[in-house]
Amino acid sequence: MAHFAKLNEDNIVVFVTKGRQEDDGKEAELTARTGDVYKQTSYNTYGGVHYTQEFDENGNPIPSQNQSKAFRFNYAGEGFFYDEDRDAFIPPKPFDSWLLDESTCLWNPPIPIPVDDNTYLWNEETQEWDLVTE
Repeated sequence: MAHFAKLNEDNIVVFVTKGRQEDDGKEAELTARTGDVYKQTSYNTYGGVHYTQEFDENGNPIPSQNQSKAFRFNYAGEGFFYDEDRDAFIPPKPFDSWLLDESTCLWNPPIPIPVDDNTYLWNEETQEWDLVTE
């Protein structure tokens, strides 16, 4: 089964549904039949990388050997923006200060999150990562 994102007039994803996979891999004829705009989205694609449904010993997803299955950078979700120029689904911007990574179409903080065993939350007001103490 393939997944398809229905877009509104502003190219915002309204919902994602399952549909019939076309032989040539292009969008289903949903747009022609309904008059709405649908774009196919890859369930296993994140940050421009297609992943298998398996995990390594650290619990990380394993990239597919066949990266031709990766398209539109990210699996679409409600509220995502479809950028026609990039042919990409871009998630909602979490904070005003975050910047779009052109290579992944994901938002990154202006300061990387500390790499340790602690939990942090981004503080937009101070532009810093706050340690979660509870």
